[in-house]
Amino acid sequence: MDLKEIQNLIKFVSNSGVAEVKLETGDIKITIRTTLEGNSSDITYVQAPMQQAIAAPVAAIPAAATPAAPVAAADENAKYVTIKSPMIGTFYRKPSPDKPVFVEVGNTISKGDVLCVVEAMKLFNEIEAEITGKIVKILVDDMSPVEFDQPLFLVDPS
Repeated sequence: MDLKEIQNLIKFVSNSGVAEVKLETGDIKITIRTTLEGNSSDITYVQAPMQQAIAAPVAAIPAAATPAAPVAAADENAKYVTIKSPMIGTFYRKPSPDKPVFVEVGNTISKGDVLCVVEAMKLFNEIEAEITGKIVKILVDDMSPVEFDQPLFLVDPS
């Protein structure tokens, strides 16, 4: 693995929203860590066979990946219930590419309704509503990577 491939891997990981990736190929071990707040960046270390180490700063995840809402918007969203991802994986709004989406903004949902699917290691896990209410906002784009406990939907329980 050459330096250009390592740099491309760092860019890919920082843009994917994943917090940490470990890769071992032959004699090379790579660990890439990113921060979710974007406040600081970690260092990526590469261990080569002859104890060589290459360090490169990891670009922070763009602010769009972690919304920094103003105080007024935070107060406005306080009346809504947030449905969060129970696992790390890929967020899908549809059960398959040729099917319609599970829910849209404005839909009324009941407890137990399937809202989305999170795919982790080729297993598709249906995420069900824990409350009855109305979908106010969908916080994640279709086919985007999600982290554990990342907000997915805002629901108005009234």
